[in-house]
Amino acid sequence: MTTQETQSRHARQFGLPVATALVMGNIIGGGIFLLPASVAPFGTISLLAFAVLTVGAIALALVFGRLAERLPQTGGPYVYAREAFGDFAGFLAAWSYWITTWVSNAALAVAAVGYLDVLIPLHGNKAATIAAALTLQWLPALANLAGTRYVGAVQLVSTVLKFAPLLLVAVGGLFFFDPANLGPLQADDHSAMGAVSASAAILLFSYLGVESAAVSAGEVRDPRRNVGRATILGTLGAALIYLLGTLSVFGTVPHDRLVTSTAPFTDAVDAMFGGGWGGAAVAVAALVSMVGALNGWTLLSAQTPYAAAKDGLFPQAFARKNRGVPTVGVLVTVVLASSLTVYNYTAGSKGVFEMLVLVTTFTATVPYLLSTAAQIYFLASDRADRVHRGRLIRDGLLAALAAGFSLWLVAGSGYAAVYQGVLFLFAGVLVYALLAARKQRPQEEAAADAVELPEQAVRENARA
Repeated sequence: MTTQETQSRHARQFGLPVATALVMGNIIGGGIFLLPASVAPFGTISLLAFAVLTVGAIALALVFGRLAERLPQTGGPYVYAREAFGDFAGFLAAWSYWITTWVSNAALAVAAVGYLDVLIPLHGNKAATIAAALTLQWLPALANLAGTRYVGAVQLVSTVLKFAPLLLVAVGGLFFFDPANLGPLQADDHSAMGAVSASAAILLFSYLGVESAAVSAGEVRDPRRNVGRATILGTLGAALIYLLGTLSVFGTVPHDRLVTSTAPFTDAVDAMFGGGWGGAAVAVAALVSMVGALNGWTLLSAQTPYAAAKDGLFPQAFARKNRGVPTVGVLVTVVLASSLTVYNYTAGSKGVFEMLVLVTTFTATVPYLLSTAAQIYFLASDRADRVHRGRLIRDGLLAALAAGFSLWLVAGSGYAAVYQGVLFLFAGVLVYALLAARKQRPQEEAAADAVELPEQAVRENARA
């Protein structure tokens, strides 16, 4: 079998179902299993915050769908920002998104170990805990290195498995719904607007991942058609699970108990069916959910640097592909995430790790803002090859709404996260300076050669 045949056997483009699973799987990681308890102290008014955020997330998803129709290439936000504003903006989008992915992978692995401990008691053994966290990171990485065919299979299976128990609570819980469990509309001293804003600050990052299909557009079959559809379907599916799941937990677990719950979905299952098997069931669901998210985010962590490397804005090693996957990007990302995970467990200080995780909430919004700005630029410039005049007003309103949502994400990150995130971006500026200089040097040499050749010909003719 030839190398090309081997590559094609392991590399397979994603159809609409797999692309949709990629979006849904990356949006829904492990946070869903804690969200109801996190927002319960604000009262049932927090459901209104969820609804508002859902509208913003769908607007952002629609914008990514429109952008993917115009530029159906791997890289997503990087491609859009570079096309609209040039190399520097594209690099900032790629750099900030890359930071987000590998730090988030470390956070997902650490959180997954907590659920694994329910199934396989580690008893606080540091070596066993580190080994478990690294295993949870490297298994999805190995699936990625095996080829896009296996990435898609893992993503599809994990999405189905994770949604089975979530749907059990989200839909089944409605049959056990008791309005007396809801508690007050406002459970604290905030005003109505203050309660919505405060709960939104916790929920804001529940929808990170709407860009997943756009980032992997080059691996999606018929991307002009399927990326937009997958983005919308995946976001709507995640939103439905979020809203129904939170509502069901609110209605099955008494409010005073939910406020202090550390496993709200476990409490909901126990309230619905009784017995003590709920904890193990939710732990399995959470573990599957986060492994699926790790699988998808590992792919995304390599796609954006791959697109930037092809344009000379990331080290060329990131542009190498094998079996449809940028293997160097996958390896570098998993090594960085593994190093951060080991540091978290061995340094004895969780403050540094928590700070880095908070930074990702800011760095993730930078590509969003640049993407919505690119869409506004395309619309405002009225370039006939990119904008359909009949959709101009509708697309403009969607872009404005998505931009507002992205700015809200930045504001919700908090002052400390924005401050630290800006430092990360400035570190990227130094990296860009070196890469841009390296990219410029061959161009200048080629220009000098182009000038030298005619001059040399003139001298030779003069001697003749």
